[in-house]
Amino acid sequence: MAEPKKKLSKTRTNRRRAQYKAVISAVTLCLNCGKAITPHTVCKYCGFYKGKSVKADAPTKRIVLDQENK
Repeated sequence: MAEPKKKLSKTRTNRRRAQYKAVISAVTLCLNCGKAITPHTVCKYCGFYKGKSVKADAPTKRIVLDQENK
């Protein structure tokens, strides 16, 4: 295996390592049920994507959260 001709300084090593950052994943709310999901994906709770039903077993009506009783 090849070996480096010169030793890398601590500064160069740390600069390279500084590029690896932890990134918080983006979160949006589902338009149908209001749960937090990742963007551009089908909601795993209700099966809707952009307001349309995608899964065959998904409910066809919009889910309303106890607002009828008020």
